Amino acid sequence: MNSPGEEKMEVASEVSSSDSQSRDSGFFERGIKTMLSIRKSKRSLKKERGKEDTGTWNAKRLLRTLKSCEENKLTTCNGMEKVGELCETIEAKPLSVMEINELIQKRQLLEAFASIKLMEDETISEWDSDKYSDNLQEFVRKSKDVDLLYNSMTKAIHSIVEGTLEDPTSQHTMLTSMVTLIAHEEAAHPNTDSAACPGSDLLGRPRKWREQWREAINESTRKRVLKAPMPSKEEATSWLELHLYFLQEHLKKDLLKIKSVKTCYPEEYQVCDTYVEAFHNAIASHLQELSQGPLDFCELYTLLDWVANTYHSEHFLGHPELKPEVKTENLSLLLTPDDWDKLKNDYIASAKGKIKSYFGNILRLEVKEKWEKEVHSEEKENLYHASLSFDIQTIFAQHVKSSRDISRSLETKMLELCMAELLEFIPRFEQEFMEWSTAQDSPIFVPYLVAYINSFHDLVSGLEKAFQVNTEQLQKILAALTKNFTNIFLTKLRTKAQPLLKKILTKKWILATERPDLLASAVSQFSEHLQHMRQPLGQDLLHEVHKYVVKEYVTQVIKPRWKMNRETRQQVSRKMSLEAAIIHKVLIDQGSDADWLLPAIDHIANIIGEEKKDKIKAYVKELCQDYPDIRKEQVLAILALRGLGWHSGGWDASGERRFFGKWALHRRALTEGRAADFSLKLMFL
Repeated sequence: MNSPGEEKMEVASEVSSSDSQSRDSGFFERGIKTMLSIRKSKRSLKKERGKEDTGTWNAKRLLRTLKSCEENKLTTCNGMEKVGELCETIEAKPLSVMEINELIQKRQLLEAFASIKLMEDETISEWDSDKYSDNLQEFVRKSKDVDLLYNSMTKAIHSIVEGTLEDPTSQHTMLTSMVTLIAHEEAAHPNTDSAACPGSDLLGRPRKWREQWREAINESTRKRVLKAPMPSKEEATSWLELHLYFLQEHLKKDLLKIKSVKTCYPEEYQVCDTYVEAFHNAIASHLQELSQGPLDFCELYTLLDWVANTYHSEHFLGHPELKPEVKTENLSLLLTPDDWDKLKNDYIASAKGKIKSYFGNILRLEVKEKWEKEVHSEEKENLYHASLSFDIQTIFAQHVKSSRDISRSLETKMLELCMAELLEFIPRFEQEFMEWSTAQDSPIFVPYLVAYINSFHDLVSGLEKAFQVNTEQLQKILAALTKNFTNIFLTKLRTKAQPLLKKILTKKWILATERPDLLASAVSQFSEHLQHMRQPLGQDLLHEVHKYVVKEYVTQVIKPRWKMNRETRQQVSRKMSLEAAIIHKVLIDQGSDADWLLPAIDHIANIIGEEKKDKIKAYVKELCQDYPDIRKEQVLAILALRGLGWHSGGWDASGERRFFGKWALHRRALTEGRAADFSLKLMFL
């Protein structure tokens, strides 16, 4: 069998750690250097040992303290013993290192501590009595035994703390014993930086087990945070959302466990606050690490939303079952201001590409699903409707609202980003639509043009109402778009109408081989849709169409022609009146209020078909009265079409000057903008 000394050495080597081994170096050197000074002060030290030294406890004093606990009033902590109120009678026995270590492994910590303290006191006493003056190595070995056993106790404390989060119900007794142990150690080793034994810095020094308890909590909470399941991106696209959900659920259960063992600790430990702060710091460190990785748009929002809206909510730290023990008022920021700002900036940068792609999808769907398939636009409340405004406002609402849920500053940045992307999208949309309309002669062109003008009008009012955003720049861009759309509309109208207008007064036209409603029908393909445009835009554009048709009709009529006989003039007059009636009826029925255009063609038709010069003269006056912007050359061209000149029409030179002088004044007034009553009748200028 091994001797007790050899047995101690074997156990010491088994429980030693890298930290304790590092202390070996220098022991002999320090011991030898201090020998002389120790021997010189030996007598004074012995006298001091006779006093009640606050630096160490002897075994008898420890035993008295443990026994005195029996005299205290008994209370229970969920069936367990409360620290300072219920203690066991423990006898300090001189045990071997192996025996003490077995007590530690069995978690009989108070008995183990009493025996370690007895060994420590004996070693110090033996040092004071010069027992090791000739065997310094033995003193070093015994000092190391004491230190290694204390380190084993420290590890036991860490193990108990870690086990609390695994199964708190089985840890109540251990927690009570641990807290009692910490109290005894603090009393045995008052908080001082100097060791009680001059020969070794391993003996008599405070073990600071309360600090070790806090460090054990920090370590265990870090492990628990890292233990939360984290699927890979390949396993789940919403891996981060799942991970944060697992994290909050697992840690919420852990905090409930701590709440259940709260009464096993003295109030001074503030155990719930300590654990909450430890979990908070562990989560903060974990999130900081997550935020440094490559995160996409959705992942960045998930992290922002969890920090801003979930962490303190009833889904986690604010859960009703955790109250009132779990308090969050004094917690530091989960992310530093710099990390928080970086996360928000990364989110906005990622959102830029996302929103641009959303607008791109809108355009692509319009092209593929509507234009190419020639699907007619929808109609709501007699207005052509496109989903464009709704789709764009949905993009705004979704991203601005979600950003507002994070912070007001993020909401402002997101609104600015959405508006910037919209201002870039509209010209791109306009160009795509105009290129398509140029390449295709599609029957859905005008309905969609009307629908888009309506939709952009709704967009402006919708954004102003929902987001109180400044739309000045947007309105300028949309005004230019509306003008361009109107121009291409009129261009296409001219393209359709010009071939029919050029036929006026041709032989085929005179012989009535073609239907008299062809021109009106061609124009109606465009004008009929304008009644489904928002007012006053629709009315203004319909007015332009009406004016264009009448003006171009008159222009074609008064072009130089061959002389017509009486029968032909009568036939031309009747057909002009018929076509004018058809054109006006169609456009008036569609909502045109340009009734001042009605007499223009009729006046000319009457002049062409009239035989009596007095009536011709009266018709000319009516024409000039209704259209004061008419020029002398145009009147002469109309008379020439009738086969008359000015003088042959019954006017002398002085009458000509008076007549045209009067209308020249009217025309000058119109040109200079001084005749408001003629402002609608500018057809010939």
